[in-house]
Amino acid sequence: MVSAPGGDGLLGAADIRELADRLGVRPTKQKGQNFVIDGNTVRRIVRTAEVGPEDVVIEVGPGLGSLTLALLPEVSRVVAVEIDDVLAPALAATVADRRPDLVGRLEVVHADALRVASLPGPEPTALVANLPYNVSVPVLLHLLETFPSIRRVLVMVQLEVADRLAAGPGSKVYGVPSVKARWYGDVALVGKVGRTVFWPAPNVDSGLVGLTRTQPPRTTASQAEVFAVVDAAFAQRRKTLRAALAGWAGSAALAEEALRAAGVDPSLRGEQLDVADFARIAAHRPG
Repeated sequence: MVSAPGGDGLLGAADIRELADRLGVRPTKQKGQNFVIDGNTVRRIVRTAEVGPEDVVIEVGPGLGSLTLALLPEVSRVVAVEIDDVLAPALAATVADRRPDLVGRLEVVHADALRVASLPGPEPTALVANLPYNVSVPVLLHLLETFPSIRRVLVMVQLEVADRLAAGPGSKVYGVPSVKARWYGDVALVGKVGRTVFWPAPNVDSGLVGLTRTQPPRTTASQAEVFAVVDAAFAQRRKTLRAALAGWAGSAALAEEALRAAGVDPSLRGEQLDVADFARIAAHRPG
């Protein structure tokens, strides 16, 4: 094995700044770029993700390669999806420089993760990523829908978003992301990360969200039909389901009829239901 700089080849704060300067990269809020500069943090993410030699991992927004370099020794393959025109071609060169023994495990896909419909090579088994703050939930849901082979997820997102994703019915922050994530699996907040491990340091802390894929609730409705009920229920959060689902059903009376047929009290609010409740409601849509 070729020895790498610093032993394991991970990027430290000085490495990150030097690499960014060499590439002419200036992190932008528009792209949600905050680069991890702490080796212990990326080691922790990989350890918490519980990925191993059989896993094919999707990493979204690899940036300068901090997490990529921590993942490569532990898994079969990393498919790194990067939208940035400068960062995408630079990633393989960084890996070749710091861990030439592992460059064969890396596949870089220069694309928008929100538009990815297929990936080269074996089907992915896991998603492990420091997701850009501004698109974290849409990216997570898109990839879970597009790649049913993903069994495990560990993503770092803004702590407020992490709390929403992990929230259960009755919580003040329970909402659309909470319900939709649970369509795909069991979700939990598995850790918190301070802002000082990033460059530039964001104004908020981050959270680690874990998801283990499970079967969706049994229902005759499609995922799209269930998600339409979820969106309608939370669009008018303070209203009862009878009122909030009036547009979806055609009228408040029809909404009440569907709710009662699904065994759901029409006077409840969306925040009191779990994903199975929404699935039953969707299956009883009038007409």
